[in-house]
Amino acid sequence: MSYIDVLREAEDQVTPGASACQGCGGELILRTVLQIAGKNTILGVPPGCMAGAGSVGWNFNSGVRIPVTIPLLDNCASLFTGISQMYQRKGREDVNAVIVAGDGATADCGFQSLSGAAERNEKILYVCYDNEGYMNTGYQRSSTTTKGSRTSTTPLGSVINGKVQHQKYVPLILSMHGLEYCATASPSDMKDFVEKVQKGLAASKKGFAYLHVFSPCPTGWGYASDQCIAVARKAVKSNMFPLWEKDENGYKINKVIKDPMPIREFVQGISKFKKLTDEQIDSIQQMVDTRYAELERLAGKE
Repeated sequence: MSYIDVLREAEDQVTPGASACQGCGGELILRTVLQIAGKNTILGVPPGCMAGAGSVGWNFNSGVRIPVTIPLLDNCASLFTGISQMYQRKGREDVNAVIVAGDGATADCGFQSLSGAAERNEKILYVCYDNEGYMNTGYQRSSTTTKGSRTSTTPLGSVINGKVQHQKYVPLILSMHGLEYCATASPSDMKDFVEKVQKGLAASKKGFAYLHVFSPCPTGWGYASDQCIAVARKAVKSNMFPLWEKDENGYKINKVIKDPMPIREFVQGISKFKKLTDEQIDSIQQMVDTRYAELERLAGKE
């Protein structure tokens, strides 16, 4: 069955009119993951856009059609370890334990419990929608925020000019945990995204599966709300967000870009990058090139 047929025939588990921002990448990611996971799913969403914006609850009503809980920012993977093990003991291997979390709850506050669950190979599918900041509380920098980005805690000025450090590359760190499946995905490449969610769900019946999904944010990043997919596509084409996976056969780059778009072109039109200096752009380009070369080495493409 093609990915289009999968999405056409699958029942939407998110109610119509979710109150995320217009053009939100995270809401599209949540909706797509749950469409594929289906009714037999327990969902965990830590504090963040998808919880705070009402996508999983508003005015005492649930925004999804499946059981959902909002854990603390730092313990989602720990809580779902217990939920997953409880269903296993009841002989309910058919139930999907799925977490959809932002980068703050993944790379920062929740990293300890995430790393522990991955190392123990718990039967969970963990999906990070990475919008490069704590968007739900006014866009503060996270460790996945790109260098030079304007955030409320890394303003553009004479003392600092956006975030000083390069981003933490969480998917590669997680891939080293010995888990069942690890991959990156983007809403700009929906066939690849759907197939990786399917692989992740299947892998979660054997152990831990992790998907890191690019989630551009029009509100925090500063671009027109109808440009979400265009921004995501440019991130893939520039190798700012390469698409790869690791399974029992090792690492594989899923989309090889023969003539990558320069980072200078990727950042154009995005307000959070409006004050990037030539030195910062060159530094980001070097980081992107170095990281991609490492992925090629891991995939045996040297």
